[in-house]
Amino acid sequence: MLTKDQCEKILSYCMASEADFAELFEEHTTSESISMLNGEIEETNRVIRAGIGIRLYKDVQSVYGYTNEMEMEKIFTLADDLKAVFGISEEERSVSLKEQKMENRHPVLVDPIDAPLSEKVKLLERAYKTGKEESEKIVKITGSMRNSRQNVQISNSDGRFVQDVRVKTRMAITAYAKEKENMQTGSDGPGASQGLEFYEHTTPESIAKEACRTALVLLKAKDCPSGKMPVIIDNGFGGVIFHEACGHSLEATSVAKNQSVFSDKIGEKIASSCVTAIDDGTIPNAWGSENIDDEGNPQQKRVLIKDGILENYMIDQLNGRRMNRKSTGSSRRESYKYEPTSRMSNTYIAAGTDRFEDLFKGIKKGLYARKMGGGSVNPQTGEFNFAVNEGYMIEEGKITYPVKGASLIGNGKDILMNIDMVSDNVERAQGMCGSCSGSIPVDVGQPAIRVSSITVGGTANE
Repeated sequence: MLTKDQCEKILSYCMASEADFAELFEEHTTSESISMLNGEIEETNRVIRAGIGIRLYKDVQSVYGYTNEMEMEKIFTLADDLKAVFGISEEERSVSLKEQKMENRHPVLVDPIDAPLSEKVKLLERAYKTGKEESEKIVKITGSMRNSRQNVQISNSDGRFVQDVRVKTRMAITAYAKEKENMQTGSDGPGASQGLEFYEHTTPESIAKEACRTALVLLKAKDCPSGKMPVIIDNGFGGVIFHEACGHSLEATSVAKNQSVFSDKIGEKIASSCVTAIDDGTIPNAWGSENIDDEGNPQQKRVLIKDGILENYMIDQLNGRRMNRKSTGSSRRESYKYEPTSRMSNTYIAAGTDRFEDLFKGIKKGLYARKMGGGSVNPQTGEFNFAVNEGYMIEEGKITYPVKGASLIGNGKDILMNIDMVSDNVERAQGMCGSCSGSIPVDVGQPAIRVSSITVGGTANE
């Protein structure tokens, strides 16, 4: 990492231009992946990524460049190219930096990057052994572990000088179940901003059991019928629908450009009164948490929707200028190769007051979406289409049989208004979110919710 004096020199040099703000983002990341097939390690890979990104603002315009050559001469050459975009100024504006210390909310006991490879391999082997013992119908198990340690240093012309260390680990297990010609898969992939101690409470055995359970259930599943019906979306990864269909539309990336269905809606009712939605980057050791965002601002807990009323957006500094609003500490990026923008961290619907079993009452025919899969969404319209990885039919208020091939089709605005019951069993699940500033780790989550009416796509011939 550059010294404080070096950062001051570079920033002062950048400010000898028509720009009114300059920022440096330095990164040194070590990441590794270990993959396993049927108990045998197939591949291990370790990558080191290091470099610096420079960003200049002028009013609401920005220019960004990066390099992995950390010699001062190379960095000044990059700064010259960026300064030329706005124009060179003879005025000298020296930058003085003040180091800021941030509380570390995400302690790590066993750094996975420093831990011996043999320890990590044993964790994957434990998962495989458990999965093979679940059923003779489990014919194949794949597993992977991904670990990373990202050191960042952020400085800017406002005098900010701050550092952060971000350690993450994640294990993913996929089980393949077969019965005659019928083959089905199930997966589970929890992770955290934590060290290998994570696997003491989220054990490899529990991850393998969940993957196998899903695969075995789907062997018995029937094709799902289609049509409009009530749907109960379970907790945990069920929150991916809010994340995709609504969360992206609350990011200033789209709001500031009036490309969101929720632009200029602060103070308006956009959801059912039983819905409160939060984006919280401060949750200790959560997968999407950090001590600071990628502009060096302290992470925050942001209440986006309270009792159905839109209260806030997720805002980065540049889009905050466009909106005439302050940053909410929501700026994130995949690496120094990306200019940051507003992104989610740990986004979830808050606990309600309904009991889980009461959500099923009064439903003559509906769908219980226990596990959601991937999908697509248009943030300008809010229209979405999501697969249901594990679903069950509801008949006369009771869960009857498992179904496959189901999808949920709708509009984010409509689904928010059609949530009529919210349970109290909040859980979060982990995923990777892609957008214009790259792929970043995020938590999605919610309690089980009931949507009074939504279009279910299915494959059954009725």
